[in-house]
Amino acid sequence: MHRPSRERALRATPFKKSKLCLITALALGSAASLQAREVELPAIAVVGEGEQALAKQPGSVSRVTREQIELNQPISTQDALKTVPGVVVREEEGYGFIPNIGMRGLNPNRSQKLLVLEDGVPVAPGLFLANESYYSPRIERMDSIEVLKGAAGLRYGPTTIGGVINYKTRNPEEGVRVTGKVGSHGYSLLGLDAGSAAESGDAIGGISLVTSEGDGFRHNGFRMNDVVLKGGMALGDRQWISAKFSYYDNEVNTSYVGLRPNEYRRDPTRNPAPNDYFLTNRTSFDVNHELEINDDVKLKTVVYWSQLDRDYWRREIDTRTADGTTFKPCNGTVNCMTGRNRAFEMVGVDSRLFVNFNGFGIRNEAELGIRLHSDRLSNRTISSRTDPNARSGTLTGDDTQEATGVAFYGQNRFLLTDTVATTLGLRIESYDQKRKNELTGTSGTSSNTEFLPGLGITWQAAPYAQLFGGAYKAFSPAMVATAISSSGQDEKLDAERSTNFEFGVRGAVNRVRYEVTAFQMDFSNQIVPQSESGGVGATVTNAGETMNRGLEGGLGYDFGSGWSVDANATYLPTAKYSSTKIVGGIDRKGNRLPYAPELVANLAVNYRTGAFKGSLVASHVSEQFVDAENTRAESTDGRRGVIPSYTTFNLSGNYALSKQWRVFGTVRNLFDRQYIASRNPDGIFPGAERNFEIGMSYKF
Repeated sequence: MHRPSRERALRATPFKKSKLCLITALALGSAASLQAREVELPAIAVVGEGEQALAKQPGSVSRVTREQIELNQPISTQDALKTVPGVVVREEEGYGFIPNIGMRGLNPNRSQKLLVLEDGVPVAPGLFLANESYYSPRIERMDSIEVLKGAAGLRYGPTTIGGVINYKTRNPEEGVRVTGKVGSHGYSLLGLDAGSAAESGDAIGGISLVTSEGDGFRHNGFRMNDVVLKGGMALGDRQWISAKFSYYDNEVNTSYVGLRPNEYRRDPTRNPAPNDYFLTNRTSFDVNHELEINDDVKLKTVVYWSQLDRDYWRREIDTRTADGTTFKPCNGTVNCMTGRNRAFEMVGVDSRLFVNFNGFGIRNEAELGIRLHSDRLSNRTISSRTDPNARSGTLTGDDTQEATGVAFYGQNRFLLTDTVATTLGLRIESYDQKRKNELTGTSGTSSNTEFLPGLGITWQAAPYAQLFGGAYKAFSPAMVATAISSSGQDEKLDAERSTNFEFGVRGAVNRVRYEVTAFQMDFSNQIVPQSESGGVGATVTNAGETMNRGLEGGLGYDFGSGWSVDANATYLPTAKYSSTKIVGGIDRKGNRLPYAPELVANLAVNYRTGAFKGSLVASHVSEQFVDAENTRAESTDGRRGVIPSYTTFNLSGNYALSKQWRVFGTVRNLFDRQYIASRNPDGIFPGAERNFEIGMSYKF
């Protein structure tokens, strides 16, 4: 039996071009018997649908809707998140293939301080090994994005210090849609979506393909393919099942090597490491099951598996000068090319029981769950002395890391009155980590258990104003590579822990909608580098209590006559080390945290008339430090020095020629502002110069 769906769809995704024609033919054939029926596919949602779902959350919550994605045409998922209060992103290769997302002043490096999910399933390849994101789902196949902060995030974990981001993929949409884009820097994209439903309406399935390539913003070309198969069916009147398979591969000519200051000023588009490549391949599969036991009891379960291979091939550097780079010669005497190659495997099951009941003289909404999770990493170093484009060579390092975790969590929402509700929750997270040097045979283990309570409250003070607040404990596991040394020694590195508070108000009245939140994140333990250099490649230690305190908010106003504005801002006056502990001979107390700008703000002016909609977006990021020593003067290698503030503008437009045809385009960095996006361990990474895309789609 079918249920009304929220919004159906599943968007374009790729495969290798040699296989695209075959898959396209199969998809078109499957769409021949389309029926106008809808099926809702079960999945774990972080927030849920509708205004009532938002009102239940005792913390800051945001949605990036499908309509916003179509209007702003973001180049990546992290680009789309710029519309969310509290978020700051750090560009690297320009297309968001390697995501760097921060929240409320937490360092955005590899999105390590966040829990990032896709349809409720972890995206990072190793939650308890190293929560680094080497992969990001493509924005082309997203229906919406949920962002949740506050005590309600305890239902998920680990690493919910900054919050939880959940990418919701589009459900299959009946019909066939073909999408094409071209743009500057040799950019091109071809996408196809196709889906069909059973005549009974009890089952639906589809395929989404995207293949894309380009020369890159810094002569760092890429070739990316992505494919998703998704479908599901009803198993009687109260039971549903869905499954999703995804395959992704990408070859990007990028590196950790940045520009020297003279190089940046002379030609910010130069690629200083033309032989360096990130090669990423990811396969994943998940199955969701939902059972409505009765009108007040529901059980949701997801089983997931993924495998990600990330090979980083780097030409070894001999010397770096202000005017250029000298690479080691491939003459057979020294290693000239090295592959730092990582193979991750992740598997888990997450089951949640939802119960509505009357107890304690009031109405209650409870959620109880258990999650079992396992990570494995093979980390190998391979070197070549003769080939500057090597993809094989001598094995010089072989490190295996494993982790297993079990989590129990419970949350109860007490509906005290018609306007007041309080939420009490607890998460218990226990995990074991192992590391073995396969070349020497040495190994070591580490174990940890965390108890994470949370308390939240909501009060509908007026029809147009809901007050909310909460307090909760959060943590992030120490990386295996730092918790256990290569010799197998347990370094006794505790997890990063914080006590978080927030209080806010949200609502809508007439043409205005808003949310404003004050927050504080008080770290009792911050893992920081153990060297004066700020820790580029340094060892780390338990040190440095930190404090993040600020204000974030979002505002939307409809002027009428087609005009509207959307704005968000994050003001972070406090983001500092508050510990008196000396690390590497330096007392960092009072220093500002790296990559924690005081102000991040975005303003969008939108206009709609008939079949046309367009938007002009201004994005501002204030200055940032990049090291714990708060170095202002730029070093000769570009690694140190403040990042000046910058403001960029994006212009986008979308026009529906008919029900079938749609054309669209966007110009990013409209006024071609040259700015520094980050200072990586080996130099300056510039922001993307002015670029454009135009495209069209046809549905039949």
